[in-house]
Amino acid sequence: MATRATDAGTNQSVERAVSVLRALDSGRAELRVSDVAELTGLGSSTTSRLLSTLERLDMVERDPVSNLYRLSLGILPLATTAANRHPVHRAARMVLQDLAARTGLGANVAIRRGTELMFLCNFEGTRAPKSYTQAGHTAPLHATSIGKCLLTGLTPKERRKLLPEPLAAHTDYTTTSHDLLDNELDSVRRSGFAVEAEERALGRASLAAPVRDASGDVVAAISLWGPTSVLGDHADAEGQRQALPRACPDLLEVRTPRSATPRTP
Repeated sequence: MATRATDAGTNQSVERAVSVLRALDSGRAELRVSDVAELTGLGSSTTSRLLSTLERLDMVERDPVSNLYRLSLGILPLATTAANRHPVHRAARMVLQDLAARTGLGANVAIRRGTELMFLCNFEGTRAPKSYTQAGHTAPLHATSIGKCLLTGLTPKERRKLLPEPLAAHTDYTTTSHDLLDNELDSVRRSGFAVEAEERALGRASLAAPVRDASGDVVAAISLWGPTSVLGDHADAEGQRQALPRACPDLLEVRTPRSATPRTP
């Protein structure tokens, strides 16, 4: 009995430590102990002990003046290794760098992770600057062109099971109905690319295409994005649909590379 209790406590400790790390990735740069406790549902004393241990392990750091906690750069080597070892990241990196340089737009590659997409790599062009990296960030599948490409790898029944209706609205232009999404994905399959205008954030638009493995399964997607001032706004969706492929021919050329990549959950 004592052994089982110790094993259970060890597993629970790991889960709690991970929940603390994820709380520090909740959107705010720095958090108080009480903030982390509230986000994780843990007691203040337990949270404080976990943060102290993670600080000693260089997973988190504490500001000496404010005593607020944030993630430490000690995590970065682990995250970088995970990304660099992923076959999609390795295959897409030079393609994205070239696309961003030649089009001036932002170039991304992403895979599906459960109910969201995760960016593995990105490069910014001069017309779509960012002050931060997208790698490791997640985004909704139904409200992005890159996510819609990933959803084409699922059947309508699988999509409905994965994403309950109504789909979350991020702007007034977000598709929130599975029936409408089905129509959009049928268009993606016919044309080979997806277009999104201000569905996730106002002022932004994107074009994406699926990446398939040797068996033809969708294992990733690649996209170009930029401000609507460059790519056109939602009011001119049809014009944008015609203009984007002309502006980004390279994207359509790499939509079906053959590479052995693992399926995502």
